[in-house]
Amino acid sequence: MAIPSFLADLRALVGTRPLWLSGVAAVIVDGQGRVLLNRRSDNGRWALIGGILDPGEQPAEGLAREVLEETGVSVEPERLTSVTVSPLLEYPNGDRAQYLDLTFRCRLLAGEARVNDDESLEVGWFAPDALPPLDDYARHRLALALAGAEHTVFSFEPQVSGS
Repeated sequence: MAIPSFLADLRALVGTRPLWLSGVAAVIVDGQGRVLLNRRSDNGRWALIGGILDPGEQPAEGLAREVLEETGVSVEPERLTSVTVSPLLEYPNGDRAQYLDLTFRCRLLAGEARVNDDESLEVGWFAPDALPPLDDYARHRLALALAGAEHTVFSFEPQVSGS
């Protein structure tokens, strides 16, 4: 799985130390109310479509770029639904990162969803009541985007078991 050249250059200097990065994620809804998800090639898990912003890149433009690169579909980001901080992630190669995640609800414009690069093992449309396994962080951001609220949520409060 390729990483952006600016990030490869930075990793050459800092190694696997945790990095603070800007990420974008899409909740893409089709005309049937289904959402587009991908199964990531780095960890095999289902996730929201998204990626890392390039330096100086506008978030909505970067999101549309990521979605097209990964799935072959064009989208229009309609609304920023949440601004959250991801858990600290560790990738199979040992790189660690934490993201300021901007999640957008998007409208499908054109294209047939397909695996379009090496970042996904598969992509698929899912009804909100028939989702594949998602981590709590992705499920929370997806629920916020589908709720249709007019305001943007600025935090993530994980559910605590047994409370």
